Amino acid sequence: MTLAHRTPAWLVAVATAMAVAGCAAPSPPPAAPPTGLAEVMERPAERALLEGIRAYDDGQYAQAEKALRKALAEGLPSARDRATAHKLLAFITCTSERLADCRTQFREARAADAGFALSRSEAGHPVWGPVYRSLSQ
Repeated sequence: MTLAHRTPAWLVAVATAMAVAGCAAPSPPPAAPPTGLAEVMERPAERALLEGIRAYDDGQYAQAEKALRKALAEGLPSARDRATAHKLLAFITCTSERLADCRTQFREARAADAGFALSRSEAGHPVWGPVYRSLSQ
């Protein structure tokens, strides 16, 4: 006669349930709610970055440079955001013939985000393309 035949069925069921319950993985902690745009825009660094991008897109390069430098000074937490700010500063400084600062901004973009790279069209630009490519050699 096996042990199961000598043990009451209810005891076997309880023991089995306890064993299965003990093997179950603990529940993961609840996920944090996603950050919305309104919350992000309350942060000074991100607000300055957005202002800098808008000004750059509108051709207001002096205003863009000021806002982008402010965004970096305020402490952008995202590596990609820091790299974007440095990239746009590199474009601005290259086009205003401040090549040493342009090189520095490209280096800072790479330091901020190891995956930073210009797109093919950006890297082919006649003004900042040669500076960017010189850092890859």
